This record gives sequence, C-alpha cells and structure tokens, in this order.
Amino acid sequence: MEIAQEARDRIFAAANSLYEQAGRAGNFPTVDAVRKLAKVNMNDASVGMKEWRRTQTTQAAPVVVQVPEAVQQASAVAVATLWHEAQELANESLRAAQAGWDAERIEAETLTKQIGDAYEALVVSFDAAQLDAANARSSLEQSEADAHDLQASLETATVALTAAEAATVTAEARTVEIKFRADELRAELDHAHQEASQVRDELAALRQAHQDEIEALKAATAAQQARADEATAKAEAATAAIRAELTAATAKAEDAARTAAGAMDALRTDLATVRAKAEAAQEALQQERSQAAAELQRLVQQLDQSKAERDQANQAANQAREEAATLRGRMDAITDQNSQLMQTLKPSPVTDASK
Repeated sequence: MEIAQEARDRIFAAANSLYEQAGRAGNFPTVDAVRKLAKVNMNDASVGMKEWRRTQTTQAAPVVVQVPEAVQQASAVAVATLWHEAQELANESLRAAQAGWDAERIEAETLTKQIGDAYEALVVSFDAAQLDAANARSSLEQSEADAHDLQASLETATVALTAAEAATVTAEARTVEIKFRADELRAELDHAHQEASQVRDELAALRQAHQDEIEALKAATAAQQARADEATAKAEAATAAIRAELTAATAKAEDAARTAAGAMDALRTDLATVRAKAEAAQEALQQERSQAAAELQRLVQQLDQSKAERDQANQAANQAREEAATLRGRMDAITDQNSQLMQTLKPSPVTDASK
C-alpha cells in the first residue's frame, strides 16, 4: 500500500525524533506514538513504520562471487579446500539472510501487536467519547430544562416586581392624601382654637360690661341712699307737714330701691345665662378638641401604617430585584455552560485524523 510522500516524510521524521529521544537503545517507537506525533491516520502510520523499521534493520547483502586470495594461494593444495571455503561463505550469507528474515518477521509481529493495541485503545477512547457525548447531551437537555424553569421564575419575579412597584406607587399616593387630610385637620383645629380664643375674649368683654353696670347701679343706689338720708334729716327738723313730705319721699325711695333690686336680679340672671353659654361653649370647644385630637391620632396611625406598607412594598420590590438579578446570573451561567458543552461536543482534529 502506497502512502503520500508528505505523510511518509512526517512519519519518518516523527519516528527518528522518538528514536533519538529514546537514545537509540534498540526499542523502536510504537506505531501509535508515531501516529500521534505525525498526526496521520493508523493505516499510513502502520505502512510508514514498516518502511522505517526496514531501513533500520540490517539487510542481507549478496556475496560477491570471486576467488579469494586464500583460495588462489591454496589452489595448488586441493580443490576440496576451495570448495569448503566457498560453502562456508555461502552458508554465512544464508545465515545472515535468515537472521534478517527472522528480524523482519519479529518486527512485523511487533507492529501487528502494536496496531492491535492501538486499535483497542482507540475503541476504548471512542466508547468513552460516546459516553461523554451522551452525558453532555443529557446535561445539555437538563440545562435547557433548568433554563426554561429559570425563565418562568424570572417572568414570575417580573410580575411580582411590577405589582410591588404599583403597590409602592399606591402607598405613596395614599400617604400624600393622608398628609393633605392631616394638614386640613390641623388647619381646622387652629381655626377652632382661634374661635375659642375669640369667644373667651367676647366673654371677658361681656363680664367687664356687666361688672361696669353693677358698679353703676351700686353708685346710683348709694347716691339715692344719700339723698334719702338728707331728706330724712330735713323731715325731722321740719314740721309735721314736712314729715308728710318726708313720708312720701321715703315711699318714693323704697320704690326706687325695689326697682334697683329688680335690676340687680335681672343682671344676676343675665350673668348666669352668660356663664352657662360660656361653659357650654367651653365644653363644645373641649369636645371639638378631643374629636380633633382623636382624628389626628387616627390619621397619624394611618400615616404610620401607610409608611409601613410603603416600606414593605419597597422591601418586596428590592427582594424581587435581587431575585431577578440572581435568576439572570444563573441564566448567564447556564448559557456559558451550554456553550462549553457545545464546544466539548465538537470533534477534535486528532480524532478525525485517526479515523
């Protein structure tokens, strides 16, 4: 079987290199080692190694048929001696040829055994490669299934993230509304405080006015009492006629006193009414304060609850973002793993050459 000259040269170069590395110790390099170094197929390596081994063994050289000098000198002695020397030379050539044939036969058997060993090693390597390919395909299928599951989880996380963001927006809007309502209630409470202050001012003014009227009535009563005393003194010093006039004046003074007492009672009644109104206004103001404080407390609680809901929504959004980032990282890792598996499944140049 003939091989290409370029392949033959590479086989010879590889064999010589391996033989030199072994120190020419008599152990020729194996066919498989030469095949791997020369990067040729097994058939070319086997044929090339046979030729290379043949060049390394001693070839049986043909014997030049000529009369030796010893025979020429002994020609006179005996033809039998000449024949004996010729027969010995022929036997020596035969033994040399036989040794060469035996060496070539042993070399051929060695090559056959090496080829068989290399073939079995290739079969084992091929079976292992098929098993690795099957495992790689299984891993690839599992990776694709995991990628599909991760894609579904990513979609779910995206939906959850969208819902969390919507809840966050709703909570923020609700917080703004509650703050606006709290500001309105604070404004109403301030207005109620202003009205209560105004009522207190009006009540104080009304009390001062009634106090002034009472003082005026007391002054008028005192003046009337003084005039009555003066009239009494004049009546005692006067005559009986004047006593009659004094009696009449006394009666008039008593009427005036009764009138003043009635005015005092009316003023006391009005003062009690004003006090009752003031107390009712104070009680209503206190009730409004209590209601406003309760409403403010409720709004503060709603505000705190809204803040808590907003914090929970932000926490859920952050968690959803972290889960989405983790899922994306796992997707990238699976993609890289799939690429590595596909790269592993690609046949190598050495495997193709060995076929």
